[in-house]
Amino acid sequence: MQTDKGHGRREVRRLTSSTALRGYLDWPGVQQVFRVERERTCGGRTTCEVAYGLTSLPRARASAARLLDLNRGHWRIENQLHYVRDVTFGEDGCQVRRGTAPQLLAGLRNAVISLLNAYGYQNKAEALRFFAARPLQAYHLVRDPPEN
Repeated sequence: MQTDKGHGRREVRRLTSSTALRGYLDWPGVQQVFRVERERTCGGRTTCEVAYGLTSLPRARASAARLLDLNRGHWRIENQLHYVRDVTFGEDGCQVRRGTAPQLLAGLRNAVISLLNAYGYQNKAEALRFFAARPLQAYHLVRDPPEN
């Protein structure tokens, strides 16, 4: 169980896992199934949400507590990526809706985010402003990617 408080709300998360369905599911590599219950209280109102999942991690490598940490970490990463795409890159406000252009623009946004990550830029908005004022440096950033 994990409890978080912040932004005027309290959230309690519980995860239960089982290996009992391992032999019954037609899903390659499944080692555990799990149930995550999220209970949020905000302004005196409580809501409850239940989600189910499966994992290839055996119980020896991932207890229920570890699965809860991994699940929480996954959403933290997802939320950070979507925040950058929505706020910094204005994806939600984009009016492009026809053909394959939306997928192309999403791919370009992802490529730029990956390139900035590869060079170690933490603040994407600051990096975009920097390179918008220096197009030649932006060109070199793309032309000479860092070696891993």
